[in-house]
Amino acid sequence: MANATKTVKVRLVKGLRGVQARHRLSVKALGLGKLNSVRELKDSPQVRGLINQLHYLVQVEE
Repeated sequence: MANATKTVKVRLVKGLRGVQARHRLSVKALGLGKLNSVRELKDSPQVRGLINQLHYLVQVEE
């Protein structure tokens, strides 16, 4: 049970055209590239902060 790490699935649901360059870099930091790409990431405060910053671009699938 101690080895059970929580993960969160993040999907890019909106294109990056017209988005701030800083937010584009944040999307790249999450490992998302194309539209509808999904990554399963470790649930940490850093990842949650990026998701919060990009709330209008991504969808969280838990």
